Amino acid sequence: MLQNNSALKSKIDQLWNKFWSGGIANPLTAIEQITYLLFMKRLDDLDLKRISDADFTGEKYISKFEGNFTLPGTDQEVDKQTLRWSHFKRMSAEEMLSHVQMKVFPFLKQLNGNESPFTEHMRNAVFIIPKPSLLVEAMSTIEEIFEEIEKDANQGGQAFQDIQGDVYEMLLSEIASAGKNGQFRTPRHIIKLIAELVAPQLGNTIGDPAAGTGGFLLGAYQYMVTQLDKNRKNLKPDEDGFIRNSVSGLLTEKVSTILNDSLYGYDIDVTMVRLGLMNLMMHGVDTPHIDYKDTLSKSFTESNKYNIIMANPPFTGSIDKGDINESLKLSTTKTELLFVEQFYNLLKMGGTAGIIVPQGVLFGSGKAFVAARKILIDTCELKAIITMPSGVFKPYAGVSTAILIFTKGGETENVWFYDMQSDGYSLDDKRTKLDGYGDLQDIVSQYKTRDPGKVSDRKEKFFFVSKKEIVEENYDLSISRYKEDVFEEIVYEKPGVILGKLKAIEGEIDAELSELEGMLG
Repeated sequence: MLQNNSALKSKIDQLWNKFWSGGIANPLTAIEQITYLLFMKRLDDLDLKRISDADFTGEKYISKFEGNFTLPGTDQEVDKQTLRWSHFKRMSAEEMLSHVQMKVFPFLKQLNGNESPFTEHMRNAVFIIPKPSLLVEAMSTIEEIFEEIEKDANQGGQAFQDIQGDVYEMLLSEIASAGKNGQFRTPRHIIKLIAELVAPQLGNTIGDPAAGTGGFLLGAYQYMVTQLDKNRKNLKPDEDGFIRNSVSGLLTEKVSTILNDSLYGYDIDVTMVRLGLMNLMMHGVDTPHIDYKDTLSKSFTESNKYNIIMANPPFTGSIDKGDINESLKLSTTKTELLFVEQFYNLLKMGGTAGIIVPQGVLFGSGKAFVAARKILIDTCELKAIITMPSGVFKPYAGVSTAILIFTKGGETENVWFYDMQSDGYSLDDKRTKLDGYGDLQDIVSQYKTRDPGKVSDRKEKFFFVSKKEIVEENYDLSISRYKEDVFEEIVYEKPGVILGKLKAIEGEIDAELSELEGMLG
């Protein structure tokens, strides 16, 4: 992670400062412009690597820079090779700015053809770096960042793209302290944990109805790519104990096509949609399906579509009552409850969801809260509730959250609870990496070997609770309702002994005061 690479963090800070001093002060605007440059650089690097891999494996690959590109609104054609980062970086400053603005950026906007979601949502995107000098300095810093990533990858034994993703997501983390309607970025190690628990497989249709920048879809993709990697046993665990490999160049064309058609996301912010599309494409997903839609509104008509849902929907938000999708029966405008019902509706029968909710969803006493929990208990197999400490989402927010794992259909007999006390990072605003993995790997291990037949000790971090007991508690799913507190017995000294010690201390004070008076004469 970037926290552990001061050189890399310093270079990214330099990049921010250059954009700030160059006249682009709005953080989101700066992120978009930096992302376009990262995308140009990564697109060139990834394309060259795929050409090399194809030569080695004999698999067919058509370069994105093969042939000519017709500039929009003109009959002028340009050789796509001139649109590579490695080509235009050698131009003079004035020539390069004009070339990127007038040729490279229009090419990027139509990269996946006129009908793709990427082209649709890039249609109104603009390249607004105003000065040749800013472009030259920004490109130079990005070159240095990629060199540092390469060095870090070689030393740390991680896939290059994983670390490059850290850089990208650090830029995203600058967007806002919390965002509108309680939106904030999900830590990547929590995404990896949820992917490990729901275990998406090749051929699954995977959805995130509140996709943001595509972190959960990327997490699912990287998990599946790792499972397909025959050499994954030779990979080292990352800093959170997970084994991940996102190098997609070794996948066959057939497998790549299946993976590309597996991932679907939606968001109500077009900028997030744009960033999410580029995030996935920078990691080797050529044609991601992320679209601009409000998945709680009447305009959204999907149902029974996904084998897997991984999501962190907006917390503490609300929606206009008149625009709520008619398929949603909960009598509420609270988005965290409506999303629980929508996730249920969107899953295929037998499909599994791994979602994050504020802990209030687990114990709220209102009718809609209880009704949402009845959906999980009575119409699903609610497999697990993993409560997380309140610092997990800092510096964005201090809200206490929980992970829910449930499968549509089936029957809930026993719910497995786990009280996460550490996610491997400090729980303050700095979120510094601690030694070890916290509870992350223990959660994975205990979840995969859980056995409701064993007697649960409710004084431990994890235990089972029967459906019968949960129903008797009015469907309360808060872990504190069922966990037994452990009280450590403290043995105090007898009052006479304590009084004797106090007198002795008082005597010592009197003696020292008398000595001090003598010194003062």
